[in-house]
Amino acid sequence: MSSITDLIKELRDKTGAGFLDCKKTLEENNNDIENSIEALRKKGLAKASKKSDRAANEGAVGFYSNKDITVLIKVNSETDFAAKSDTFLDFLDNLGALVLENNTIIDKNNLLNLKYEDGTIKDYFDSMIAKIGENLILSDLLIKKNKDSYYSYYIHNSYRGNIGKIVSLLEFTSTNKEQEIEILSKNLCMHIAAMKPESLDIEDLDKNLVEREEKIQRELILSSGKPSNIIDKILKGKIKKFYSEVTLLNQFYILDQDKLVKTVIEEHSKYEFKLKSFEIISL
Repeated sequence: MSSITDLIKELRDKTGAGFLDCKKTLEENNNDIENSIEALRKKGLAKASKKSDRAANEGAVGFYSNKDITVLIKVNSETDFAAKSDTFLDFLDNLGALVLENNTIIDKNNLLNLKYEDGTIKDYFDSMIAKIGENLILSDLLIKKNKDSYYSYYIHNSYRGNIGKIVSLLEFTSTNKEQEIEILSKNLCMHIAAMKPESLDIEDLDKNLVEREEKIQRELILSSGKPSNIIDKILKGKIKKFYSEVTLLNQFYILDQDKLVKTVIEEHSKYEFKLKSFEIISL
């Protein structure tokens, strides 16, 4: 006589349904494989695995935080319609809550292999794929420790208070969190979402990115027929402009185009306000 584990494996192989759905359906059908297959088909849960091959370019990003960690989670779906549904949003919120509750999670693989009910989070995904009827992918997971830092965030194209299509996160230090600092940090998050900088400052930029830009600009200058004795000077100006476009501190502040972001921060020096890092996750 086959064990329940063997029966679940057989039912999964034959239907592509998730572990939890197979286990529950077998229980409801006295461990009868054929009746369980029919039941899964009626529920629309069979062949869920085939959906996992389909492109998933929509979805949402969720923000979650407690006293210890701050978390961003991105789950992709096939359509915007599914991403806006309460079923999908509740699923994303549940994932966020699970990460906050489990301090052993450090990356996506940890989360997918986390024990959940009678299976794992991967099985939970399979179940939700079948329920929603679309492929779902855990595409990004960011976990930041709250020790010695404050965080502020901004949701763009919000589906729910803490979920949207773009989430920007700012890590900073300050002697206090007066309302003025709360407003400043939130506005900087809005700036990050709109301007999408590559790095905090020039020294943080990827060296390969800078070298590639220098090569492109040099070739453009040479092809324009400029005199050779002024090429380096022109290139220097082009790279300076490039830095002002891709580094946060050197960008013009979106709420005051006459000031650089670093100038705005310097104006709040009495609070010892200092940026440590930023993140942006988007669809």
